[in-house]
Amino acid sequence: MADKLYGVDARHDDQLPAEGGGVTRRQTLDMLAAGGLWAAFSTALGGYPQAARAAEDDVVRIGYLPITDATVLLVAYAKGFFRDEGLEAEKPTLIRSWPALVEGFAAAKFNVVHLLKPIPVWMRYNNKFPAKIVSWGHTNGSGLVVGQHISATSFAELGGKQLAVPFWYSMHNIVLQIGLRSAGLTPVIKGEGEPIAPNEVNLQILPPPDMPPSLAAKKIDGYIVAEPFNALGEIKAGARLLRFTGDIWKNHPCCVITVNEQVTKQKPEWTQKVVNAIVRASIYASENKKEVARLLSKDGEGYLPVPAEVVDRAINKYDLETYGPGKAIQHPEWGNGRIDFQPWPYPSATKLIVEALSKTVVSGDTSFLKELDPAFVADDLVDYTFVRQALEKFPAWKDDPSVSKGDPFVREEIVQV
Repeated sequence: MADKLYGVDARHDDQLPAEGGGVTRRQTLDMLAAGGLWAAFSTALGGYPQAARAAEDDVVRIGYLPITDATVLLVAYAKGFFRDEGLEAEKPTLIRSWPALVEGFAAAKFNVVHLLKPIPVWMRYNNKFPAKIVSWGHTNGSGLVVGQHISATSFAELGGKQLAVPFWYSMHNIVLQIGLRSAGLTPVIKGEGEPIAPNEVNLQILPPPDMPPSLAAKKIDGYIVAEPFNALGEIKAGARLLRFTGDIWKNHPCCVITVNEQVTKQKPEWTQKVVNAIVRASIYASENKKEVARLLSKDGEGYLPVPAEVVDRAINKYDLETYGPGKAIQHPEWGNGRIDFQPWPYPSATKLIVEALSKTVVSGDTSFLKELDPAFVADDLVDYTFVRQALEKFPAWKDDPSVSKGDPFVREEIVQV
């Protein structure tokens, strides 16, 4: 059971009634996972999408998953950076699955969240919800692990296997399928009991907290997810890291800080203060990884329900003696960390994500992707105004090794499996 490994049972709150309605949260999440955001909300929130509106007060309400992707939001709260900007902030609320976090954000329970970068694409263009990215939350920070019962050392050896991803619209699913296709394998989504061909890899959705126990029980052969669940899998479930995602797509974005576009228009000063605090937290996290690892852990402020040793491994352990060369780390010359914090949302990365999504196997209706122009999405999905002003206020972000010493606002995307 999940709670035996790390104190979180991801399924516990999925059986509760969804807020405001007569369906269970599990039914709501199933509809969300299938892509029917407004269908879910029209049922769960009383039949009217107007319920999904921006909160009317100025309190910062953060929803987050218990993963290191949420670091900058948690640091901004814990270190008082929101307070320094003159903002009142509630203690961040831990949510146990991506669909549940999307649900809370769309229902305006939270006004600042971290979301996997493809989720706002799906929300804005498939479901017509005004999600707006205002900053990157982090770069890198994820990996593909396999169980003790799997001898594979490369993507090419994963044929016929069952792998878990946290959400169809995720960087994890995108990067995993880039790796599988490069090895000549076909990603598929098949039901239980359906045969998997030797050249196929079957994918399924699992909440991050369910992944290590499922791997230990051999219900899956591997999973790709954010930290600390790779580190936890290594320590508690005998998992072996096959590849770090940041070693495939150099300094890729993963989670992005997302708000309702209505807020950016109605409360530009409030939005600027929020982004100021987030950028300051990004710099702090980048410069103080050891301290931040303990702060996040249950031995610190308890934002992540795992011990400090696990979070420290998840944030700081990225050495060639353990992971390379030629293993989980094949590009040591890139100079990545296991997770890094750089807030500028490079348009080039957004364009590449949109292009990659059109080739990525997901469940549900994907017809909206065919209509998307990558250049348009890079300009429309992201608001660069607030983050650029924050970066001017806190110029130390330029000291991050991943930032170009020429033009820090431009980069070339590098993908090498």
